Amino acid sequence: MTNGGSTDPSSSSTATTTTTKTTTKPDNRPMPLLPLPPPLLSLTPGTWAHDTMSRRLNEEIFQRTYEENERTFKTGPFASALRGFDDLRGELSEASTSRLRHLRTVFDMGGIDGRAVPNANREMEEWRAILAPHVEAGDTWLSAPWLVAEFYAYRRLMEAIGYYDASNPDTYLWDPFAVAKRAGLMSSVDAAEMMLGRTMSLPRTAEGTAVAVAFALWGNRMDLSIWPADADGDNSRANAFAGVLRSSDDNLLHDDTDELANYCMGLKDRGNGTIDVIVDNAGLELVTDLALADHLVSSGVAKVVTFRLKGHPTFVSDALEKDLRETVEHYGSLSSEIYPHARAAGERWRRHLDDGSWACREDDFWAQPSPMWDMPEYLRSDMADRCDLAFVKGDANYRRLLGDRQWDYSAPFKDVVGCYFPCPVCALRTLKAEVGCGMAREQVERAKALDDEWMVNGRFGVVQFSRDQTF
Repeated sequence: MTNGGSTDPSSSSTATTTTTKTTTKPDNRPMPLLPLPPPLLSLTPGTWAHDTMSRRLNEEIFQRTYEENERTFKTGPFASALRGFDDLRGELSEASTSRLRHLRTVFDMGGIDGRAVPNANREMEEWRAILAPHVEAGDTWLSAPWLVAEFYAYRRLMEAIGYYDASNPDTYLWDPFAVAKRAGLMSSVDAAEMMLGRTMSLPRTAEGTAVAVAFALWGNRMDLSIWPADADGDNSRANAFAGVLRSSDDNLLHDDTDELANYCMGLKDRGNGTIDVIVDNAGLELVTDLALADHLVSSGVAKVVTFRLKGHPTFVSDALEKDLRETVEHYGSLSSEIYPHARAAGERWRRHLDDGSWACREDDFWAQPSPMWDMPEYLRSDMADRCDLAFVKGDANYRRLLGDRQWDYSAPFKDVVGCYFPCPVCALRTLKAEVGCGMAREQVERAKALDDEWMVNGRFGVVQFSRDQTF
């Protein structure tokens, strides 16, 4: 796949000089320090964006969602949900000509919105503001910015199935991706058992934090064969941990792990760090997030870790609060004979939730396509006042950090993200979309030489950290 724009940002030093430099919005909200390049669109055949919106979303992702829920869709209470789903898929089958429209309220569709009125009104107003320029321009699913169209498709699915309609208790808050997420949870345990056995023994040092971060990025792709034995001396164990980290370095295109780990040690010395994790996927990836949060609390880096979760089902595997709590309960109920490490981890996680060391906060903002520099003031103020560090997990969240725009791949992360984010921020991302920044040109060229699909297949990753807020 090629980049979603007409040029490759890594090969042009002028890719980010097409607009006037802007550092704040009219309301004085911080912005990237560099001029904003064009957004990724889905118009160019051969790009991952085009394939996603013209084919993959409808023919693969939504088709699988239908197959996983076919028996449910064919029951009486879900008849209207199936009709709405079919109508949405009909639009997507003609993505090049079907135009975006505004969302319909639950009331307009003859239902009763089960949300508190202020929350429902705010979410609808936010979406109206997001969609207004594209509806007015007559944009199609392909001519609208990719990020907008993709998030919009999942929000339209919620509209179609009556997710917020409390007049139908069967479809109200029904998660069409629950089957897929449950399968991911069940299949995560075997891979997680060995990993969790390792993370429980991590030293409460910068090296231990670095390894926990690597696990959160790579999961079971980490090389556990060189893990130090419990009986090894301190020097041997330190060398072995260094070897574990080196084993994950080959596919890192940028690595701020050392700076991040040292910053975390400063939080530990202070003794009352507060850390947010902006969560991406359920399943094994969520387990690695929980393992990282467990280490941060247990090692004294964080007094409280808050998980930021989606406000409604989206992107199939993205985690809601119920998915996190189900994961904790499942792991805490495993057989201690078959899965001793996973069971022990689950019990610890449960204690963290019970004693307030961990907190969960859902918000609709995390399920919207707005760039993160457009974060609502209530979220921005909360994170700025309370949060010492935010981990931003996954590819979709990373795309929002960058506004899903065609940045030069070498544009500094601190000038694109760190300058506007409300607190120190660390992005942990394996590359699954044709957008990026903060990667040295030689690293980009190396990745290109190794893999034609280096931007989209998750083989390569970044650990990018900035504490360079300029506001």
